[in-house]
Amino acid sequence: MTGFAAVLARRIGLLIALLAVVFVIVDLLPGNAARAVLGRDASAEQIAAKERELGLDRPLPDRFGEWFGGVLTGDFGTTARGQSVNELLAAKFPQTLLLASIAMLVTVVLALLLGVWWAARPTGFAARALQPGSAFVIAVPEFVVATLLVLVFSLWLDWLPAVTFTDRAGYPAAPDMLILPVLALAIPQAGWNLRVVRGAVADAASAPHVESAVLNGLPERAVLVRHILPFALPTIAMSFATSVGALFGGALVVETIFNYPGMGAMVAGSVSDRDTALVAAVVAVTGATIMVILLAADAIRVRSNRGRA
Repeated sequence: MTGFAAVLARRIGLLIALLAVVFVIVDLLPGNAARAVLGRDASAEQIAAKERELGLDRPLPDRFGEWFGGVLTGDFGTTARGQSVNELLAAKFPQTLLLASIAMLVTVVLALLLGVWWAARPTGFAARALQPGSAFVIAVPEFVVATLLVLVFSLWLDWLPAVTFTDRAGYPAAPDMLILPVLALAIPQAGWNLRVVRGAVADAASAPHVESAVLNGLPERAVLVRHILPFALPTIAMSFATSVGALFGGALVVETIFNYPGMGAMVAGSVSDRDTALVAAVVAVTGATIMVILLAADAIRVRSNRGRA
């Protein structure tokens, strides 16, 4: 088995193990889906009948095996309330993907520009401003950033909306409704990644071939593009790839704060309903997306290492 195939097999195995853990955790929560769906006034006989209908009277490994077998054919099953999980994901996942993708784009642009600036001016204004600033935004959770953004730009300045309204297609009705949720997600990740970019660029800049290029009189921009960034790219790409998972996780919280029409409210409701199939489906879709991004970063690293060899 090649190195890349081994990495792929390991990541798929980790995803399957994570899905199994999700089944166990939801099963250990107090109550179950039958009680959540029927409510407090349901009799013991009604609850027992509903448990049999949902298969909750069967062993957990059997339920997981049946659900996972359906996933392999593209069927995520139905929720405890009888809704198609596939239809729910098709309705909500694109909005979350849109939010996370824009936040990732903002993160990449800010991290590259500020990180390279910091590396090029290690003792100037960039270092004095970005070193404490990036440390601060890294330490602040997304929901705190979101609250501060609402306080400043919605309540004090009245520049941007604090609540998202949707159009007929289920997407935000106006582009400015995306600004605060995107910033709430991107600011902490940009703070982390710009430090990684700064370190990777600084390390690459100290290589002998870079010194030779400078001595040969190449312009600073040409040295950066041709001799520094290609060597710093694997580290930067892996850092950006790991941020994808943080963005998806943060999106579920940020969506709730801004009433954004993504998977946040759906996940909160599924946990409240002890709806294992829906929770696991969200983990499967987001986990598969993150795995693809990580594999792309692995491919960049492998190709870069071969180029150096």
